Formats: sequence, C-alpha cells, structure tokens
Amino acid sequence: MDLGQLRYFLKIAEHGSFTKAAYDCSVSQPALSQQISKLEKELRQPLFERRGRSIRLTPAGQVLHLRADKILQMVDDAKKQITDDGQTGRISLSAIPTVAPYLLPVILNRAGSLFPKADFVISEDSSGDLLKRCSNGDVDVGILALPATAKHLTIEPLFDEELMLALSPDNPLSQKPEPTFPDLRDERLILLRDTHCLVDSIESFCNPQHRRALTTSRIEQLTTLQLLISLNQGISLVPKMASAITLNGRITYRSMGPNRPQRTIALCFNPCRYQSKLLGNFVKAVRELCSQGFPFQQEISNRIDHLAPTPPRPNQRRSNTIPPMQN
Repeated sequence: MDLGQLRYFLKIAEHGSFTKAAYDCSVSQPALSQQISKLEKELRQPLFERRGRSIRLTPAGQVLHLRADKILQMVDDAKKQITDDGQTGRISLSAIPTVAPYLLPVILNRAGSLFPKADFVISEDSSGDLLKRCSNGDVDVGILALPATAKHLTIEPLFDEELMLALSPDNPLSQKPEPTFPDLRDERLILLRDTHCLVDSIESFCNPQHRRALTTSRIEQLTTLQLLISLNQGISLVPKMASAITLNGRITYRSMGPNRPQRTIALCFNPCRYQSKLLGNFVKAVRELCSQGFPFQQEISNRIDHLAPTPPRPNQRRSNTIPPMQN
C-alpha cells in the first residue's frame, strides 16, 4: 500500500467514477484501475461494488475511506509543518465566478510582492463546491458571498460591496442620478443562472411589485450579461467590482436609491486542518487589503476593462443576433 493508491482510492470515492477520478488525477483510467486492483489484492477485500456504470463503497471500502482520509491529511500536514518558513510553500485559492476575475488578480498581485517564493493555485467554484472543497482540504482559502454556512469552516466577512444598476446609455433610466426599484417595473431584467449566488441577492431586493419578470434571460457569464446590456437588450444589477467594465462607454452604472442593495464578500478556511505560517500571513494580507473597502477599485479597472469584448458602434444597425466575441 502506498500513498498514491490511497489518493486514487479517495478520488474514485469522491467522484463515484473511475473515469472522472482518472481525469482529476491526470492519469489514464487503466493505470488508475491497476493501482486499485493492487490495493484490493493486498487487502484481500473488494473496495468498490460495481453496478453497471455506477459504483459504491463496499463495507471494507467504507473502513478504508475513513482511515485513508486521516492518513493523507496527517502526511500533508507533516510536510507543510516541516518545510514551513512563512514564505515558501503552496496555497490553493478559490473564488466564486462573480468575484474571481476582478478580485483575485489584485490579491495575487499583492501576494506576489509579499511572498515571491510561494506558489498559488487558483480556481473558480460555485459557493457550494467551494465550501465542500475547502472542507475536504482541496482549497486552503475561499472567497465567496454571504450567506454561506458549512461545518468546521471559519467564515468571516471581508467587506460590503454595492450592487449597481447596469444599463445602456440609450436607456432613459440612465439620465436619473439614482433610479429606484419601482423604475424597473417595465424593464427587461437579465440575470445569471441560478447556480450563481448573485441571483439570490438580486431577487431579494427586486420584490414582485417592482419588476415585470425575472426570468427573461439566464446567462452563465457576467461578461456575456454586460455585453447584452451594452446592446440595450436589458438591464441588471452587477457587483461594483464588475463596473470596471464599461465596454468603451456602452454601459452606464447607477447607484440605486433610496437604500442601495449590497452583498457581503467573505473569506473561508478550515481551522481544523494545519494552518501554515505562509497561509496565516496570506490570510492576514487579504484581510488588510480588503479592509480598505474599495480603494483598489481603480486597480481592478486598470487591469480588466481593456480585456472585455468590444460591442458594435452606436451608429451600427442592431439586430437580435449577438455579435461574436473578439479575441
């Protein structure tokens, strides 16, 4: 029995599939299956019960699952503690999609100057997946929006962020300094898919008497939503950090009155796992950066607006067809 076999075993149990586990481990399925066969031969017990395309743990597999998880956690923590000097090592950082493109580059730029010898692995996850990966140790630090709850995780607020009304300059509402929710009654509201926690925040503010419909469009990417808005295909509420994208002036952002909607951005980590000095220093740096509120808004703007797709010019004839994204 070796550690590699235990890692393969846990991945198969996690995904419930040899194919998905092999992909996640970056190995071929035959190679992964061979290692599991060796492990079963040594233990003289089958670890998985195969039923067609689905698999599940046998009683022996359930026992090993509990032990293997603890063994690998102890090994990983031992390595971290032995080599921990507060400057070197690896940190896995994940954020939800409506935060990652805007905040992570700023955080990593600051962290790169503070911890030049450290390696950072970044990813984007939905809130549910992020909390799960942070709980099982695949992610060291997560950044998401509240509300969020999970056992054994520390979740602490970082800052409050305003949700701003995004609309085309051609929309008459753009002439109002502070539109109100009743003003949106006859507008077409474009939303992200339900998998994004931002939708819950928006729907909590847009009660039924202040809107015509919330299901006119469902978009996967926030940049696609902004492109539609630039074409005057609808309006939406977007996080303030995303207002760095103006698409050459084709999107206007307005604060809502009288009570400005907002969301709370939070940090999460698992205090039950070994907390390296590097991780502690990194979390402290993130806290200090985010305690400034939004002084880093201009830094986000400088980094991202030129990367956004360019919409058609105002004098071009519009159609119902969305133009192709430019490289």
